[in-house]
Amino acid sequence: MDSEIKVEVICKETIKPSSPTPHHLRTSSLSVFDQLQPDMYISLLLFYPNNISDDVVNNIDHNSLFAERSKLLKTSLSEALTQFYPFAGEFEYNVSISCNDHGAGFIESQVNCPIRKVLEKPDFGILEQLIPIAIKSKSVEAGHLLLVQVNSFECGGLTIGVNISHKVADASTLSTFIKSWATIALGSASTASDQVLLPVEFGVAATLFPPQDVFNSPQPTMELIRDSCITKRFVFDASKIAALKSKAASAAVPNPTRVEVVSALIWKCALQASRANLGFTKPSAWVQVVNMRKRSGLATAENILGNFVSFFTAMTMESDAVELKSLVHKLRKGIDEYKEKYANGVSGEDAFQIIEGLKNLIMKDSIETYGCTSWCRFSFNQADFGWGKPSWMNFCRNESKNTTLLTDMSDGVGIEALLSLEEEHMAMFERNEDLLEYASLNPSVV
Repeated sequence: MDSEIKVEVICKETIKPSSPTPHHLRTSSLSVFDQLQPDMYISLLLFYPNNISDDVVNNIDHNSLFAERSKLLKTSLSEALTQFYPFAGEFEYNVSISCNDHGAGFIESQVNCPIRKVLEKPDFGILEQLIPIAIKSKSVEAGHLLLVQVNSFECGGLTIGVNISHKVADASTLSTFIKSWATIALGSASTASDQVLLPVEFGVAATLFPPQDVFNSPQPTMELIRDSCITKRFVFDASKIAALKSKAASAAVPNPTRVEVVSALIWKCALQASRANLGFTKPSAWVQVVNMRKRSGLATAENILGNFVSFFTAMTMESDAVELKSLVHKLRKGIDEYKEKYANGVSGEDAFQIIEGLKNLIMKDSIETYGCTSWCRFSFNQADFGWGKPSWMNFCRNESKNTTLLTDMSDGVGIEALLSLEEEHMAMFERNEDLLEYASLNPSVV
C-alpha cells in the first residue's frame, strides 16, 4: 500500500514590493467589473519536475537547490510586486485597493515523495495542500490578496501554487502577472520589456467602467449551490479533439473551435445524466465566461488589468434534440448574438444587468444551468522561471454545482476539463459512452 503523501509547511513570510509604491498610486479604485466579482480566490498550480538526470540528481543537495530557487522566486516576486502594486495591497470593501505595500504571502513546504507520485494519479485532496489557501476564503481571512506556496519534492522537483483574490485579477490578469514574474526571474526583463506591463494600466478599467455606489455595501453572495457536488478531471487529447471537431462540424458551423466542441459534448452528456436521474428533460442554460479584452471595441482594452469578463448564455428547451451539432450551433449563435448586441462595448450598467440575469437564472430550479470558464490560450504552461517550462498545471477543484473549467494541455491543442456535478449526475456522466469515446477520466500526467 502507498505510504501517505504529506505536505509539511517549513516557512511562512511576507514579500513586499522591492520599491515603495509612490504616494499618488496608493489607492487603486475598483471598476464595476471588479465589484461584481465574489470575494474569493482563484488558484493556479504549476509543476516543475527535476529535468536533471538521475546520476546528477543523486549528487545534488536538494535542500540547497530548493533554497536557491526559492530565493530567486522571492527576489523576482518582490520586483514584480513593484509593477503589480495592488496585489501587495489590502481590499477596502468593494470600493478600492489600498496599495500600502502590505505584501504577498510566501510559504515554503516539503513533500515526502517524488513529484512523479503526485502526477501519476492526480488527487484533489493532495493538490489542494500544494496551494496556500482554500479558494472559497475571504481576503480578510487569507491576510493577503496574493499568496504563493513553493513545494519541494524528494526528487528535486518543485511546484508553485498561487492564490490571487478575484477582486484584483481574472485569468487574463493572472496570466500577465505570471508571465512578467517569470520574465523577471529569468533575468531578461530588460530585453523583453514589452512583456512587462507598466503600473499605469491598473487605473484604466476604473476610469472606463467606474465603480457603482450600489455595490459599496455588502451584497447577498451569489453562491453557486454546492449541494453534494463532486469534481472530476477529464482529458481530451489532440487526436480526440480532431475527431470531435470532425463529428461536430455542420453546415451551420463548418469549423467549430476546440472549446466549442468540448463544451457541447460536456453539456450534452450532463443533460443526459440529468434526464436519466430525473426521468424527464429540464430546459437548460450554458453560461460561458467571455474575456472582454478582445471583444470590447476599445483600443486600450487589450492590456486592461483587474477583471474584465462578461457572459453569454445559450439555451435548450425540453423539446430540443440534445445533439452535438445542434449544441455547437447554439454556442456559436450565443457568442455571435453577444458580439452583435455589445458591438460598441459593455457599459457598467450592461454588466450589472448581465449579472442580475445570471443570478435569476441560477435561482430557477426549473432550469438546469451550467457555467463554463475557458483558461485556454492564457500561456500558463509557458512560465519558465529558470528551470524550464511546467510539465503540467492545475487549478484545483471548485465544487460549485454544474461548473466546468477548461484549460490547455501542455501541447496547446488538447484540453483538460475540471467538471463539478451533483454526485448522482456525475455517476451517470462518467459512464457515458459518447463521452468516453473522446475523454479519459483522470489519466496519469507522466
